[in-house]
This record gives sequence, structure tokens and C-alpha cells, in this order.
Amino acid sequence: ANAATVVRDRKTGKVRDLEKEAQERSEKERQEEANKEKYMRWGKGLKQVEDYESKLQDALQEMNKPFARYADDEDLERHLKEQEREGDPMLDYIRKKRRKNDIDTGKPVKLQFEGEFMPNRFGIRPGHRWDGVNRSNGYEKKWIEVQNTRNAIQEEVYKWSTEDM
Repeated sequence: ANAATVVRDRKTGKVRDLEKEAQERSEKERQEEANKEKYMRWGKGLKQVEDYESKLQDALQEMNKPFARYADDEDLERHLKEQEREGDPMLDYIRKKRRKNDIDTGKPVKLQFEGEFMPNRFGIRPGHRWDGVNRSNGYEKKWIEVQNTRNAIQEEVYKWSTEDM
């Protein structure tokens, strides 16, 4: 009268072990979760993961500081000094100094083309072995001209609209 319920497979009629099946199912789910986490990590670039972690560390460091910032805040001062601002007259000097420091410390320095080159829509400098000959079909030049004319027109429209103010 107290016999255990026997569960059979509908198609084959074989006896099923429900506990074993539940254990296998949970193991399979755990394995899929681990694989999913691994592929999520692989799906992101190393640099993006590094940037994310550094931002997280910076945020945690900022949270531990007092809310008010004073003139003698060393972290803020260092952060502001590290930023490169467009139009800074000392920018070239600072970049050369940083590059020299990198060379002195043995940090690998990426070689760059030093001469004049045509700008492109991505702002990518040519490689250090480029011979200076433009072999393009002229698309980049046309694209940049269109962007410049569009910006000039927008600026002119803005100046015209604020002329009476």
C-alpha cells in the first residue's frame, strides 16, 4: 500500500528516475549559465572591459571621498592636468614630454607618420611607413568638403538668426 509511484516514459515504457532527471537538468542549467557568462566576457573587447573596470574603481574611490571638493584635492588636480584641451599652446610640448617619459621607462611606443596628411572622417593617422602618396579615389576629400560646407552653412544660419539680438 505504501509503494512508491513508478513513472514511465510514454513512448518507450521505460522507468524514469525523476530525481536524477532534475539533477541533470539543474547541472545543465548551471553549465549553460557558466558558458553564457564566459561568452558575455568574450563578446566584449579587452579594452572595453578594462575601461569599465577602471571607471568602476574611480567611482568607488570618488564615493569614499567627502562630498565637498577643496582647492588642495590632489586627485582632482591630477585628473585636470591629465586632460588634453584643444587649443592649448603647451599641448605639443606636453605630448612630446609624455612620449619621452614613455621611451625612458621602456614602455612600447607606437610609431606614427610625422609629415602632413589628408584628414579622414575617422581621424586616423597614417602608419609610420606611409610614403605620403594619396592613393584614394577622392571620396574622403569630397566627404570632408561636404561636412565643412554643411558646418559653414549652419554657422552662417545661426549668426543670421542671432544678428538682431
